[in-house]
Amino acid sequence: MKLLKYFLQFFFIVILLIIFKIIGLRLSRIISSNLFRIFGPFFRSKKIIEKNISFAFPNKDQNFKKNIKNKMWKSYGKILAEYMFIKYFRKNNSEKFLEIKGQKILERIKISNNPVIFVSGHFDNFELMAMHIEKSGIDLAAIYRPLNNNFLNPLMENIRKKYICRKQIKKGVSGTKEILKYFKSGTSIALMIDQRVSQGIKSLLFSKEAFTTTIPAQFVKKFNCKIVPIYIERKNNENFMLEIMEPITFNNDLSIENITIKLNQLLEKMIIRNPYQWIWSHNRWK
Repeated sequence: MKLLKYFLQFFFIVILLIIFKIIGLRLSRIISSNLFRIFGPFFRSKKIIEKNISFAFPNKDQNFKKNIKNKMWKSYGKILAEYMFIKYFRKNNSEKFLEIKGQKILERIKISNNPVIFVSGHFDNFELMAMHIEKSGIDLAAIYRPLNNNFLNPLMENIRKKYICRKQIKKGVSGTKEILKYFKSGTSIALMIDQRVSQGIKSLLFSKEAFTTTIPAQFVKKFNCKIVPIYIERKNNENFMLEIMEPITFNNDLSIENITIKLNQLLEKMIIRNPYQWIWSHNRWK
């Protein structure tokens, strides 16, 4: 039954992507965002989304939650439409669609030849972050979580490797060995710290314990490396603001737990900055 469900999902998304290619990026964004706003709630748990929003914003009313949900689903839809045009984003100058803050930081990292750990979360079109870092000349490997849908996952992997970031590492135990190998060879690592992981530790996020990756903290302890937060925000349908923040140097006396909670606090600030463009449907506090 699950196999049939995944195949139907794959078939539907491929048809959508073909239609998007025919009608163009602008119209695709409009159609896809509205499709997701209408049908998205049927595929992801409404209770999980509302629970997550309540954890982060306990004093906000139902209208606030409803607004976040609607805008989140519309962002989902725009991201899907943009996968069909990811080649356009890759081959065009970033200045055409990205306002960059902190480009000099990337230049300093490139010149230093010392690998760093880039951290962020699933904010709007998060794929553009790794793409821009690699386009800036930094040797980068990006950690990703394979899709549950085995029909759709090869398609997305191909898009990521071809147009987003050439070096892709699957999340998991085997992936951790790859991360270590790449980092030791001078390759910087980019990862999302907002996904629930089974190999992590329980760390506070909005005052609630959530399983959180310890990879950045482990690399700080082992290599005394810098952590570079990066953030993206959609400013309108066509343009984005991407911010590379100052590298963080942690005191090596800090424990893995303390470093991890400090990174979660940083993630909280990013989410509060624009809660409408974070993906709330992940079961972060399970």
